Amino acid sequence: MGSSPSNHPDPKQPRLLDQVRSAIRVRHYSLRTEEAYVQWIKRFILFHKKRHPLEMGSKEINAFLSHLASCNVASSTQNQALCAVVFLYKAVLQKDPGELGDVIWAKKPKKLPVVLTREEVKALLNGLDDEKWIMANLLYGAGLRLMECLRLRVKDIDFGYVQIVVRDGKGEKDRVTMLPARVIEPLQSHLVQVKTLHYKDLDEGFGTVYLPHALERKYPHAGREWGWQYVFPSHKRSIDPRTKIERRHHLDETVLQKAVKEAGRRAKLHKHIGPHVLRHSFATHLLEAGHDIRTVQELLGHEDVKTTRGVNCIPATSWQ
Repeated sequence: MGSSPSNHPDPKQPRLLDQVRSAIRVRHYSLRTEEAYVQWIKRFILFHKKRHPLEMGSKEINAFLSHLASCNVASSTQNQALCAVVFLYKAVLQKDPGELGDVIWAKKPKKLPVVLTREEVKALLNGLDDEKWIMANLLYGAGLRLMECLRLRVKDIDFGYVQIVVRDGKGEKDRVTMLPARVIEPLQSHLVQVKTLHYKDLDEGFGTVYLPHALERKYPHAGREWGWQYVFPSHKRSIDPRTKIERRHHLDETVLQKAVKEAGRRAKLHKHIGPHVLRHSFATHLLEAGHDIRTVQELLGHEDVKTTRGVNCIPATSWQ
């Protein structure tokens, strides 16, 4: 017997990857997630000699994921591939991917988070300047994740209440954290420069920033308003890959990643240094100083207090 007609792609439908992108955008996933999912789905199809996913199922998914494990990918990488392929079947093809019990799973390494002493944090921060110094201090002094820092809007900084509102953090949850006193004046001076840049963009016929979800349709002029601009805008305008509109996005994450790594090298810190180390150090130093773990959990935006406990894994040191 031949295959069921439902197992063959409809030639009138948009191309499969265009359907994937459309389904992702309807759900308001980030551009980073969109790019990752599309790449994993491409790899899944190429692994099976370009067979259409409608002609495949759990057996082929299991084989692909097990192949990744045999290539020694990280468990988080394998899990992202799984999420992408399952999204393809459930959200785009409306097909049950079936049981995935035969997958060979990559081993999840048990690594202790890298934490800096207060003296090491000071040495690292002393190696940074301008907006990179401000961003690093927000990671350490407010416990922000790197992308949470980069996605800050002007309206999210509350100088009156000395706090920061983190919008759509991990798990799409908002939270409030402190605004470190040491960054207030430098941040205010920085925003004066950003405002000048924004008005220059407006004068040149640009200045409209990306707005999340349906806000751009609901408030068509909000993207030009000062409050919606990024606190750390890119130094150059670029073409938005989704809308094809030329606009100024936030700084790329590699800007701070490279600067922190270089500052750590110059400070002769013999640890694996990256921006997330500052967030780990923020949590550890607060816990060492006697702050309630539930409070630290809320500041970090951890869903489970076990995650917060996990960063306090070194002997207590003085917090003077």
